[in-house]
Amino acid sequence: MELSDILHNLKIQELTPMQEAAKEAYQSAKDLVLLSPTGSGKTLAFLLPLVQTLKADIQGVQALVLVPSRELALQIETVFKSMGTPFKAMSCYGGRPAMEEHRTMKGIHPTVIIGTPGRMSDHLRKENFNAATVVTLVIDEFDKCLEFGFHDEMAEVIGQLPSLKKRVLLSATDAEEIPQFAGVGGDTPSSGSRFMKLDFLAPEALAPRLRLHKVVSPEKDKLETLYNLLCTLGYHSTLVFCNYRESVERVVGYLKARKFPCDMFHGGMEQPDRERALYKFRNGSCAVLISTDLAARGLDIPGIENVVHYHPPVNEEAYTHRNGRTARWEASGNAYLVLHAEERVPEYISEDIAMYEFPETLPKPAKPRWATLYVGKGKKDKLNKIDIVGFLYKKGGMAREDVGQVDVKEHYAFVAVRRSKMKQLLTLVRGEKIKGMKTVIEEAK
Repeated sequence: MELSDILHNLKIQELTPMQEAAKEAYQSAKDLVLLSPTGSGKTLAFLLPLVQTLKADIQGVQALVLVPSRELALQIETVFKSMGTPFKAMSCYGGRPAMEEHRTMKGIHPTVIIGTPGRMSDHLRKENFNAATVVTLVIDEFDKCLEFGFHDEMAEVIGQLPSLKKRVLLSATDAEEIPQFAGVGGDTPSSGSRFMKLDFLAPEALAPRLRLHKVVSPEKDKLETLYNLLCTLGYHSTLVFCNYRESVERVVGYLKARKFPCDMFHGGMEQPDRERALYKFRNGSCAVLISTDLAARGLDIPGIENVVHYHPPVNEEAYTHRNGRTARWEASGNAYLVLHAEERVPEYISEDIAMYEFPETLPKPAKPRWATLYVGKGKKDKLNKIDIVGFLYKKGGMAREDVGQVDVKEHYAFVAVRRSKMKQLLTLVRGEKIKGMKTVIEEAK
């Protein structure tokens, strides 16, 4: 499949300089380490050259992609499928039965598997797929995998790949030393191993597109100041970072008590709840997401206009990754540092940040223009986007402009629907079958 066809399917005009360099390095080097900021397009930087090396005449898994989180695995799987190649891909991660994933492997015969190190090593130990056909290993967010304690699992995975020919490591930070088990740490360009390192971590790359603001709270408890700031920002996609799960829940509780629409995202939530929160944030049903640093890396959420540091980041690396959620690619964005009078700006942040001035009259909280519809059937039930949209047009009285993003999962689907039409829609579809099936159709809260 030609690269131009893939870019057409992805609705991309041209590659960035980093992606062009990665493509050339992938083709010429045995192993590759790519360092590039969050939001710079690293996923495509390895997927594009990878798919061009896959062979249609080989049966079995040809490439494994290790990632630190379930969300990143699903994101990469979605991008791969959007490329429109004839090859199959699937994701594997904890929190669901491994047996279900094994059945999927046997059913679709994937060429690429994306998964977390623990779940991938489990499948390899059980010989759920033939490791002998795997020739390429990609480890995305490599430093994060190490930080999360996946050292042993990654070593085990690599040790079970006898035919491995190429390793690709990607990160948004420069690790001082790559562990020996990765197989590239001891290699240098002069050693004849054809190991290559591309470093696109220039600190000036993001700065021109990111506007920094300091927001001072008169009280140590900064909730009132945060509420005022979010009201002032209006209905624009905003990610608020807290350092602790308990703080996330406290902030969300305060905002909702004041009728401010928002949602939360942290590692203590059940996976379906995290997935629902991210979907509502992506489709515009919820413009403000309160999160721990779990959302600072790996998540592809386009169009985030504002990042708010409710708590100062624990270090410069966290600060960089948080800010990397906005001003992605060629877009611009804003970062707000909320401090009370006794808090100091961290040393790694420039002191000449512009002071944010509130307007004399604060606006009321903006209401979301979209709401999310939950449909209790999905891919496993042979339900697709066309089926859902057709149902909403025919049975729900929806017009084209009333339906937004549609995301069909294995066992259910989410649909963005114009909020003003949601009540009417639910009345019209009550008791109706979708593709001949009875199911739950309700607003996702």
